[in-house]
Amino acid sequence: MIEALADTPVVLIHGPRQCGKTTLARLVGSETGFAYFSFDDDVQRASAQADPVGYVADLPEKVILDEVQRVPELFTSLKTTVDARRDPGRFILTGSANILLVPRLADSLAGRMEILRLHPLAQAELAGKDSVFLRILFGKGFKVGVGGGRLGRSMAERMTTGGYPPALTRATARRRAAWYRDYADTLVQRDVRDLARISALDALPRLLALAAGQTARLLNVAELAAPFQLSRPTIRDYLTLLTRIFLLEELPSWHTNRLSRLIKTPKVHLGDTGLACALLGLDAEALWADRSLYGQLLETFVYQELRRQAGWHEEPVAFYHFRDKEKDEVDFVLESGGKLAGVEIKAGATVTNADFKGLRKLRHAADARFATGVVLYDGNAVVSFGEALFAAPISLLWDYLL
Repeated sequence: MIEALADTPVVLIHGPRQCGKTTLARLVGSETGFAYFSFDDDVQRASAQADPVGYVADLPEKVILDEVQRVPELFTSLKTTVDARRDPGRFILTGSANILLVPRLADSLAGRMEILRLHPLAQAELAGKDSVFLRILFGKGFKVGVGGGRLGRSMAERMTTGGYPPALTRATARRRAAWYRDYADTLVQRDVRDLARISALDALPRLLALAAGQTARLLNVAELAAPFQLSRPTIRDYLTLLTRIFLLEELPSWHTNRLSRLIKTPKVHLGDTGLACALLGLDAEALWADRSLYGQLLETFVYQELRRQAGWHEEPVAFYHFRDKEKDEVDFVLESGGKLAGVEIKAGATVTNADFKGLRKLRHAADARFATGVVLYDGNAVVSFGEALFAAPISLLWDYLL
């Protein structure tokens, strides 16, 4: 963020509410003389909406504008001000809605703004360790024999706890689950109202809970729409709204001209497994007992851990999934720096050669671009399964020692 402020007039930090955006912005801003205004404040929001040009003109030299998605009228005025004087480090914006999905807003500051995505806390951050997992994945691969702790039931505890800082301060699992449920209800009632006028606001919490049960599966709008007296296009629009406030993510499919018969449907993932478990009424014991849901949520857990770690990787990382019509698949395809890597998730403690079928197809399709394929499993050692293919403990995601 400090690097971005050194050469860019506007820096936007966006991500879900309560993930630490305001704390980060104020921490950096306090050291460099930024004033702070929040559009969660009714007076500030009303003033900016009434006269966006005058509001921006009267702002201090350096300013933090918090929850800027609540006043979209400001973006044109910010563009005009920046164009008049393009000094770096003038504005820090935070947003709890993804403005990249609102072309009018994103385009208004194109070339003038750097966007930083903030996530809930990664396991590596919670452990106080600097994870090198992605560096290994896109580098020379894993070192055979490296050990990792088998997680067992403790993995279910990590998944139900999630990564939101306010939830982590709660003393018990019951209190954390209550925080997650209230959090989802509050976002739907407040942030969705700001983004769109919808006729069936009460359907959104139920839809989010249904999506939690479908996490890590191919998106099936018809199945999600079935319990509602709403059309499929309406449900699709509601899913887009949930995506815009970072409660839901769609993982696109990876494709190449070298392979035909690929499935192009995206997968759906909840933004945090703590939230998903709370919506599904699952504590760690119940999750561990339901092996089907455990496998789905473990896949989402690993996806979110990789996404969070990608935020501090040297090169941008794009995420996809791979699946063909023979149902051979790779849970995650990662692309960075011209290289491709595949990650497959297995909930058990045993890995066989058959678990690498999808990764071998991906390796063939990617050819020279292929860096590494890994099956993450609940074991205790890295094992080779052929050229650039490894089985590795899930715990190495945040506990890999070079």
